[in-house]
Amino acid sequence: MSVVVVNEIIALRKIIKEYKMQGKTVALVPTMGCLHDGHKSLMQKAHSIADITVASVFVNPIQFCPGEDYDKYPRTLEADKIVAESAGVDIIFAPSVNEMYPGLEKFSDLTMVAPPYELTDIMCGKSRVGHFDGVETVVTKLFNIVQPDFACFGMKDIQQLFLIKKMVKDLNIPVEIVPCPLVRESGGLALSSRNKYLTDEQRKIALSLSKALFAIRDLCNAGVRETKKLFDTGLTNLDKNVELEYLEFVNYDTFKPVDTVEQPTICALAARVGGVRLIDNVVLEV
Repeated sequence: MSVVVVNEIIALRKIIKEYKMQGKTVALVPTMGCLHDGHKSLMQKAHSIADITVASVFVNPIQFCPGEDYDKYPRTLEADKIVAESAGVDIIFAPSVNEMYPGLEKFSDLTMVAPPYELTDIMCGKSRVGHFDGVETVVTKLFNIVQPDFACFGMKDIQQLFLIKKMVKDLNIPVEIVPCPLVRESGGLALSSRNKYLTDEQRKIALSLSKALFAIRDLCNAGVRETKKLFDTGLTNLDKNVELEYLEFVNYDTFKPVDTVEQPTICALAARVGGVRLIDNVVLEV
């Protein structure tokens, strides 16, 4: 069956309602398009756990901060349809901005879903003020529109995953969040839609991000638990042309910063290579 592209909320709700009346389960994969193998892995997981798979393709303007790449963010719906269909997706929901946020003159008029400040004043949230408000708002809207039984999110966006899981729990949203492993290129670079902005030389430089994280993980596995020492090891493995935004260690279950790895810990970083912002992380086990 060919993937069906739906642009309007009312039409999608009608289709989903018919499937639900047949007793079918629905899994959602929210994306901003420009699909790659990382997205494909999420869609394949969704296809394996539900009767119907819906992938949203929507470049969400309210999660972009001033000066970010909203206008130039890749929009590749025709290519996305091929990827989605190959992964078993049944429906692509590709709404316009006006369909998702009708009649708004400015986004400051929009009712927003805001995560706790202490969980966003770290890592990506520290430099991207308001970003996660935009993420949680659009995800809540997608949950309300699609009413999925499952929703699949990748572990590359580890802070986003944690905040969405918390939001679903705190707001009693009836959807099961399914975390999916981070997917890497053969050289170790975490797959990202933004990787296509990198030149060949910049891609070589970007490989040092995963190299730094793997070195940290190896040192932790060797028995070093102090995050200051692990941090220093990460820095020594980063290419000199990498502009590091953060390299942080947080508890896997609480997302609170840690000085010593005594429980499962997320080591996450963000950096710019040639102006392209990239994120990556590893989980440190004890």
